[in-house]
Amino acid sequence: MSDVKKVVLAYSGGLDTSVIVKWLQETYDCEVVTFTADIGQGEEVEPARAKAEALGVKEIYIEDLREEFARDYVYPMFRANTIYEGEYLLGTSIARPLIAKRLIEIANQTGADAISHGATGKGNDQVRFELGAYALKPGVKVIAPWREWDLNSREKLMAYCQQHDIPVDFTSQKKKSPYSMDANLLHISYEGGNLEDPWTEAEEDMWRWSVSPEAAPDTPTYVELTYDQGDIVAIDGVPMRPHEVISKLNQLGGDNGIGRLDIVENRYVGMKSRGCYETPGGTIMLRAHRAIESLTLDREEAHLKDQLMPKYAEVIYNGYWWSPERRALQAAIDETQKNVSGVVRMKLYKGNASVAGRKSDASLFDESIATFEDDAGAYDQKDAEGFIKLNALRLRIAAGKGRQQD
Repeated sequence: MSDVKKVVLAYSGGLDTSVIVKWLQETYDCEVVTFTADIGQGEEVEPARAKAEALGVKEIYIEDLREEFARDYVYPMFRANTIYEGEYLLGTSIARPLIAKRLIEIANQTGADAISHGATGKGNDQVRFELGAYALKPGVKVIAPWREWDLNSREKLMAYCQQHDIPVDFTSQKKKSPYSMDANLLHISYEGGNLEDPWTEAEEDMWRWSVSPEAAPDTPTYVELTYDQGDIVAIDGVPMRPHEVISKLNQLGGDNGIGRLDIVENRYVGMKSRGCYETPGGTIMLRAHRAIESLTLDREEAHLKDQLMPKYAEVIYNGYWWSPERRALQAAIDETQKNVSGVVRMKLYKGNASVAGRKSDASLFDESIATFEDDAGAYDQKDAEGFIKLNALRLRIAAGKGRQQD
């Protein structure tokens, strides 16, 4: 007899998690609570209710978390200009701590003994879900079916569905994409299929959110983004909430062929993985944020931030959002954003998001000093001689001792 009486499952309503519901009921002889989160994946989540009810689930949670996701997770991450391994904007990674948090909160509310998820034993998501869960509830039991069962193929899953009378939309199955996809408000990812060969180019009909740069409009789109302390608060002067900002920029970026990425990344579990990502709004946000920071941050402050960013990105990618190091890094990053306010004008054109202008009342750019024209004595060029000689002192001493560089 299992000691698990009730388990909260992160439930998408798809084939895998529907099988997991029945498998948990059968294997652990327990009650299953389902939790379905709308984090902007672009698909209707309410049908998950009927599917869960058909599987005998009595407690069903379906929640719109788009605003919380954008405000408390995506925006803080973008204040750091976060990219993993030089390219990846962490669209999947940043959604996992919020889901883990809600799983634990629902477990506490319902008196559940355990939580469960549908992440495989090969990927990063199992780590992210479980690190978050243990950080928030140290003694929680986690059930990861993909690490326990032998249903390790689509055929076995379908056979299990037939054996246990689990409804399957066979029309949908026949049309199923060959790729493993994950979508939320920030991005959509593609893995598997022909992408498992890193030499094979991604097929054009794979992409869902963006037109190809070649098919994008022949005239550029200009958009103005208003920042307040590091966060976008308005587009073209119209105030918007964080999730509205990201949705609007996704639409503008996708229409102009912006945000496609094809990379081979290093997973935390040790293997390399090839994935393709569409992050139209995030690509625009990253470049615009760096632009407003270029005006408003002190040089050493900006350089220190750039040094912290790779560690911060690694922390998020590996699933340590709820760790003390992430909180410490976040505090430092947020401190730098107090004067990062102003407006950035972006030019969107055939796959490129370029900065067309930036302005800020907190700008440190001093035209009277930077000008190539007469600066009326604002900067004494003679001062540069002593500055250079002092900075060259150690090099001159070493050269005088015969320590010439090759």
